[in-house]
Amino acid sequence: MNANTSHSSNVTPPRAVLQPEKAKLLPVLEKTKEIYKLWNNTYNTLPKIHRYSLGTKIDSLFIELIESLAVATFLLKDEKLPFIRIGIRKLDTINILILILFETKSIDTKKFIELSEKLNEIGKMLGGWYGQLLKQTEKKN
Repeated sequence: MNANTSHSSNVTPPRAVLQPEKAKLLPVLEKTKEIYKLWNNTYNTLPKIHRYSLGTKIDSLFIELIESLAVATFLLKDEKLPFIRIGIRKLDTINILILILFETKSIDTKKFIELSEKLNEIGKMLGGWYGQLLKQTEKKN
């Protein structure tokens, strides 16, 4: 392997990697990151018949969900609503696809319940965030 293309263990990671406790995320984004890590472990155990179809789609939806929440975090209040709506839509789709994995016995009951409970918690957080912003924008108008 060429020395220019190999990864060196002597490379110093970015400061945020060295001190992750200082890299604070919005609570809903933090929870979404945590469930994505749980999903990633589940994804790696899916049967091949679903890993490269439903599994890959769910994985993409999680990334898109994280992206829409990250974007909304840095926007002005009146610009956040469309991105939160997109996040809610992505989350709803993830829920349905995970239900399909459960119904086709590609994930067990324990994993389904664990994922569903965490997804529902994120859904409540997103719904609350959306409702709060909607009230604030309605008061302006």
